[in-house]
Amino acid sequence: MQTLRRKDILGLEEMSAEEITLILDTARSMREILQRKIKKVPTLRGRSVLNLFYEPSTRTKASFELAQKYMSADSVSVAGSSSSLVKGETLKDTVRNVEVMGVECVIMRHPVSGSSHYLARSIEASVINAGDGMHEHPTQGLLDMFTIWEKKGHLEELKVAIVGDIRHSRVARSNIWGLTKMGAEVVVAGPPTLMPLDMEGLGVKAYHRVEEAVEGADVVMALRLQKERQESGLFPSLREYADLYGLTPQRIAGAREDALIMHPGPMNRGVEISSELADGSRSVILKQVTGGVAVRMALLYLLLGGAKEE
Repeated sequence: MQTLRRKDILGLEEMSAEEITLILDTARSMREILQRKIKKVPTLRGRSVLNLFYEPSTRTKASFELAQKYMSADSVSVAGSSSSLVKGETLKDTVRNVEVMGVECVIMRHPVSGSSHYLARSIEASVINAGDGMHEHPTQGLLDMFTIWEKKGHLEELKVAIVGDIRHSRVARSNIWGLTKMGAEVVVAGPPTLMPLDMEGLGVKAYHRVEEAVEGADVVMALRLQKERQESGLFPSLREYADLYGLTPQRIAGAREDALIMHPGPMNRGVEISSELADGSRSVILKQVTGGVAVRMALLYLLLGGAKEE
């Protein structure tokens, strides 16, 4: 049985192409479980997982919980608003108290960048980063790569255009790190005020016009406007953003005819992407969600190592 030679999944910046390939290969096996009428295997029976979410989540939280149930793991979910943090307890104390109850893996989403790294250094249990501030969202990056790989058959030499709020997007960073390591060309586009200054340092080319970025693209990915992380005044209005940067069939006409249309969700229809594209024949947005369950099952399997030895 193959396992990852690491305790935690904190980001794709620190992960090798070989590790990413192992995860994607394992996710393909896990996807077969999702196609069964009865989606249940005893692989992680006796293993315990804590889902700790300090930010709102639908797809990530639900898919992690379903992944645990499908693999027969015992799990408990705690929201930040209902945890002892509201009483003044530190993150470290909260998790260490749960760890001594027998938890072996912690899935955490937190608004502070680097929080998952801090937690991983503080406890013996494995930590999977479900999104930390504006830093990374590694499982989203992995499921995006898995979706592209499933549809295109490879990642090497594909051109992937990521459009939108690059500056505040942890999804963009994880995709950039992961896709470039797997041999894809990544370009980004967005308003100058929503573009980081270090794009060239990440090995990607930045554009301020969507039409230039998507020219010849094999994949076009829209990002959600991270309004909860933005300072005011970064763009005049949602209408102007939609007029200049919202994805429409006309705006991406220069992409390849079989280009995949992606969005990590939740979508602001008519702002980041038109319904015509989101619901069109080239859209793989719902396949991303399905792939997310398979990828998260794969990570739990590879970290926890299957059935617990007596």
